[in-house]
Amino acid sequence: MLSDTTEPVPIPRGLPTHRDCPFDPPADLARLRAQRPVSRMIYPDGHEGWLVTGYAQARAVLADPRFSSRRDLNRHIPIPHPLAEEDADALPPMPGALTQLDPPEHTRYRKLLTGQFTVRRMKLLTPRIERMAEKHLDALEQAGPPADLVRDFALPIPSLVICDLLGVPYEDHERFQRDSATMFNLDSPVDELMAALADLSQYLTELVARKRAEPDDDLISGLIAGDTLTAEELLTMVLTLLVAGHETTANMLSLGTFALLRHPDQLAALRADPALIGNAVEELMRYLSIVHIGPIRAALEDVELDGVLIKAGESVTINLPAANRDPARFADPEKLDITRPATGHVSFGHGVHQCLGQQLARIEMRVAFPALLRRFPGLRLAVAPEEVPMRPNGSLLGLDRLPVTW
Repeated sequence: MLSDTTEPVPIPRGLPTHRDCPFDPPADLARLRAQRPVSRMIYPDGHEGWLVTGYAQARAVLADPRFSSRRDLNRHIPIPHPLAEEDADALPPMPGALTQLDPPEHTRYRKLLTGQFTVRRMKLLTPRIERMAEKHLDALEQAGPPADLVRDFALPIPSLVICDLLGVPYEDHERFQRDSATMFNLDSPVDELMAALADLSQYLTELVARKRAEPDDDLISGLIAGDTLTAEELLTMVLTLLVAGHETTANMLSLGTFALLRHPDQLAALRADPALIGNAVEELMRYLSIVHIGPIRAALEDVELDGVLIKAGESVTINLPAANRDPARFADPEKLDITRPATGHVSFGHGVHQCLGQQLARIEMRVAFPALLRRFPGLRLAVAPEEVPMRPNGSLLGLDRLPVTW
């Protein structure tokens, strides 16, 4: 934990992203949080906005309807390499994009999906998720070590689950995983980003057309049967669910396993008491906070927050990793402790935009982590920790590969 916070931290130009350790947020974020949890930030395009690093302040912004998610108000991307103005204009409109809407428009779309993601329905998926996990562990065991846990376990399981839920043929996974990876890579050239979005949109447009002709018992068919969405709204909704539904959990499974392997005391505690898995999942989400860029909001009116006046129209970036490491909310926050009561983290967001698929993600992790550790009691890294490659500069924190042996 940082102890020296007396030296003032200059106003950052862009969101600090440099990490000395793959698990820990940039050190400047902790210094900013200690000095001023709501601080000025100069966005890459030169305009001044705000950076929120405190836990209470982050929850306040995320729950306050005076801070808008609308895409037309949030054009300033808080990353080192923002889209140029003309490139941002070239991005197609996405009607039905939940993350880019405010109530009441957001409320209408979210209600259409809420019934598909109930806790009860997610629990009913548990036996199928268990079978998927065991099948991939069988394949790992048969192939023998070493293995890439990202390719062979962490990525396939959530991909299979979201495909099963949506009604997307899993045999097409290489195509949508490739396009998703391009879209999440912040260094992707604009032409490659646009090509990936166009390719995935074309694929899903054709899939929706097939579902209209031959409906099945899946989420896409259910949305079509509801007959309340335009073709563009349906496409946006399905695209968002498919991409977010496998990318986020895949990164948590791989990075979470890496974190446990680098904290042998925590790994041993989980092996000794498998009943800790629910708490371990929450703590890993708090500790890792893989959504490490954004969310971003725009003030609809003047708002006073933590003694700071945020003026109407100003941009506000909330940093979830910093909020989840706030010592005002979590004792000894820099420590991974799977026994701590980790409830209350903001890894799934907060307020009306809180992650719709959070229960599904939790179940996937509660199944996958114990299954992996049971099957391979000698699981360990196959390379030095510093040789485990992180994903390219991405909007989600994750691993490119996780070489393991047992």
